[in-house]
Amino acid sequence: MAAQPGPADRTPPLPLEELRALVADGEIDTVVLAFPDMQGRLTGKRFAAPFFLDDVLTNGAEGCNYLLAVDVDLNTVDGYAMSSWDSGYGDFAMRPDLATLRRVPWNDGTALLMADLLWHDGSPVVAAPRQILRRQLERLAELGLTAHAGTELEFIVFKDTYEQAWDANYRELTPVNQYNVDYSILGTGRVEPLLRRIRNEMAVAGLTVESAKGECNPGQHEIAFKYDEALTTCDQHALYKNGAKEIAAQEGVSLTFMAKYNEREGNSCHIHLSLRDADNRSVMAGDADSPDGMSPLMRHFLAGQLAALRDFSLLYAPNINSYKRFQPGSFAPTAVAWGHDNRTCSLRVVGHGPSMRFENRLPGGDVNPYLAVAGLIAAGLHGVEQKLELPEPCTGNAYTADYEHVPTTLREAAELWGASPIARAAFGDEVVAHYANMARVELDAFDAAVTDWELRRTFERM
Repeated sequence: MAAQPGPADRTPPLPLEELRALVADGEIDTVVLAFPDMQGRLTGKRFAAPFFLDDVLTNGAEGCNYLLAVDVDLNTVDGYAMSSWDSGYGDFAMRPDLATLRRVPWNDGTALLMADLLWHDGSPVVAAPRQILRRQLERLAELGLTAHAGTELEFIVFKDTYEQAWDANYRELTPVNQYNVDYSILGTGRVEPLLRRIRNEMAVAGLTVESAKGECNPGQHEIAFKYDEALTTCDQHALYKNGAKEIAAQEGVSLTFMAKYNEREGNSCHIHLSLRDADNRSVMAGDADSPDGMSPLMRHFLAGQLAALRDFSLLYAPNINSYKRFQPGSFAPTAVAWGHDNRTCSLRVVGHGPSMRFENRLPGGDVNPYLAVAGLIAAGLHGVEQKLELPEPCTGNAYTADYEHVPTTLREAAELWGASPIARAAFGDEVVAHYANMARVELDAFDAAVTDWELRRTFERM
């Protein structure tokens, strides 16, 4: 496998020699080796720490290759080329990435690190989310560029435990706030013990915490973390989602990142992206005479976002529920448009000078960050390669203006993805087919389900 771009020279949150010392002293007894699955969930194994150091560190580990070829409930399904009954459901190799080694203080005596997935001949599993992002970062590196990203995840907290929520079929749950607490200090104070624990323990795990704030939906909150190199940000995003749920469970409450829990405001995950050159200088800001303050590179890169937005919506909104967010006046976008600090647009340009960047407002809290950031990079490279021209910005209400509409259903998004020449050029036929099949599996499951809405509408009255 070719050398990968990324934080090869950065000091991991937990250096290997420090792990060895902690294991020898008995402070660390468990090491989790994990990789993101198709939904961005952490999947892997827990190892006895001495065995990890003596064996897994050098030889890696193995996992069944069905883990990237199942539905959300881990049921085997057909249609995946990489794994099936016909091929015997073999293993792939999990290679530890020591740059991601860290303590996870919400689990006593535990360290965690990410793995890259390889076939037994050493070739990468190209449909693995982490590898998909690595490939796009390689393409950027060929131009002497690196990507920095930040993700902003919202969630809703309930007083019910996860077990109680399950037993209630996730209905009639009690949110920790009864009303809109957007920016309310009183509102966040109601749940500060949980928010404080998440903030502090994520900091121990190596994430740089910025802030916490209330949001609009009852019980809705957001904790923000500092941007970082794109792969690092996505690793931290996956760790944070997993850890926040584990901490909530330990506190006797539950929280959800689902895109649209109810008819009110959904959970967003706005993604900010910027580019730097080999000298770590921003390449997105232009000189004083540049249109809109943007460099030609940024204008092409942003034009690529617009050109690929509908085709790549499957990467930004991967589930049936994702598309329930896209409602007029909801602060979730409906228009394929860009604007300066305009929250009605799908793409929002913010910052100036070295901080200039764009924000994609399409993703919800259910997004797989690796796929979404890979999509942003691939779209931008399409714009750069084709030298696409950026249209005029939207200066008013994009909800009511005459722009193309983002896909309104997973079915529409999957059709666009599967037929997209931009996607095939950027990701290859194998990746396009793999994630088109993921969408098909979800659509088939939904089409076969009978919803509460149908029961209420037709049980007696039809």
